[in-house]
Amino acid sequence: MVSRKAVRGATVGREGPKGVHMTQAEISGISPFFIVQDAAAALSFYRDRLGFEITFQGPADDLFFGIVRRGGAMIMLKSVGVAPLPNYKREPAARWDAYLYVPDPDALAAEFASRNVEFSEPLKDTHDGLRGFELKDLDGYVLFFGRPRS
Repeated sequence: MVSRKAVRGATVGREGPKGVHMTQAEISGISPFFIVQDAAAALSFYRDRLGFEITFQGPADDLFFGIVRRGGAMIMLKSVGVAPLPNYKREPAARWDAYLYVPDPDALAAEFASRNVEFSEPLKDTHDGLRGFELKDLDGYVLFFGRPRS
């Protein structure tokens, strides 16, 4: 048995203290946390327009926080009384607030188009080797849905 003290100083994926081999734990996702103007409106947009499932919202008497999920993508939304500040408003070269990997961006673009979702950049092959499209949510956050071209 290895003590906590011995493990605390161990390097992940290498020989640890006294020859104990440490393995690297898996990280299976990352979720953006967006400050929004109106949590209820943002949750409705992601559910009704983009097909996400609302997995949490609360509190019931004064809704200010929610989580939406679709497949492996999860986005947290919170209204905190300050204006949303998408990346492009701070730095035009950093225009995406989230990259959502999509195996078939053509099919997703068709689905969104059928729901009258407006694209800020249409489905296309980009100059940097991706295929996908961009849209802005109600608060101006830019989401890129796509994948590397094969």
